[in-house]
Amino acid sequence: MNILFLAAQGAAKGGQSSFLIMMVVIFVIMWFFMIRPQQKRQKETRNFQNSLAEGTKVIIGGGIYGVVKHIDLTTNKVDVEVSKGVVLTVDKASVFADLASQAENKA
Repeated sequence: MNILFLAAQGAAKGGQSSFLIMMVVIFVIMWFFMIRPQQKRQKETRNFQNSLAEGTKVIIGGGIYGVVKHIDLTTNKVDVEVSKGVVLTVDKASVFADLASQAENKA
């Protein structure tokens, strides 16, 4: 009877370590496929927002396309012309790259 009890304890310890290893592997896979790419996209977006220049085609957070007319670095506000004579003032953090116009420029 004691032999079975000791064997069960040994199996339980082995099971706990394999469970721990499995959880670490799952976390590493999640980090590699989900967290890391998101961090890279955020870094690219920050770099784009910091390198804004007048005349750059952008998309405002609500999905509005426009062209940067003026950048105020002290208040982090950007004036975006969405139509001839229509200028919106938005926060710099809500301005994103217009990927369609960037693809046209590269082609």
